[in-house]
Amino acid sequence: MRLAVVGKGGAGKSVISGTMARVLAQGGRPVLALDSDLLPGLSFSLGAGADPALPPLSEAAEKGEDGRWRLKKGIGPARAVQRYATPAPDGIRLLQIGKTPREGLEPIMGAVNAFHRVVHRLVEVKSFELWTMVGDLPAGPRHIAFDWAPYARTFVVVVQPSVQSALAGRRVARIARMRQGVQAVFVANRVTGSADVSHVERLVGERVVAAVPADDGVVEAERLGRAPIDHAPGSPAVAEVERLVTTLANL
Repeated sequence: MRLAVVGKGGAGKSVISGTMARVLAQGGRPVLALDSDLLPGLSFSLGAGADPALPPLSEAAEKGEDGRWRLKKGIGPARAVQRYATPAPDGIRLLQIGKTPREGLEPIMGAVNAFHRVVHRLVEVKSFELWTMVGDLPAGPRHIAFDWAPYARTFVVVVQPSVQSALAGRRVARIARMRQGVQAVFVANRVTGSADVSHVERLVGERVVAAVPADDGVVEAERLGRAPIDHAPGSPAVAEVERLVTTLANL
């Protein structure tokens, strides 16, 4: 399975991507989590703790004589994951682009460039053929349009029951579907009942494959910086994400 989770900012992408990764890993799959969001989120929803001040991938990059960033000699995608992906619960490996510090993007530009090169070569690595990959992308369509998730075969578009969220989701899905062999599916998030689910389906113009309920357990987990699957493992939201994983496996 090669998944990328996308949608409008604040739709709940990190919670769903992190929980999916944990569910998949607990099911016995080797999982590589790929975090290209410059804002915090996936580390907490995975239960991996706070993000490092500088992303480990910074060590994988250098500037050439032409002033352009490149991977250091001897660092390919397999070695980059081996050396610079950090451990998360249930055996997950987490590869991060890095988070924007106060100084802006400049301190993490090496990691940004290294991440882009690594994800574009992951499909070449035979040792990853049986790995599940789950990506958490930044809000909006830009990163999809510029191919920051070339590994993805299914884009999971997270939509809240609002017009703004649905419009963003529709645009994201349309761009994702321009790629050959790629599918996009919609997930309604933070719904309070069947009326919310129907509302989302009307707004996006198609059925959703899952409807994750608004859940106080998830809210509390986010407040505490904990993974929902650890803080509220029996919650309705976690149960629906588990069902979503089963649905995606059968698509």
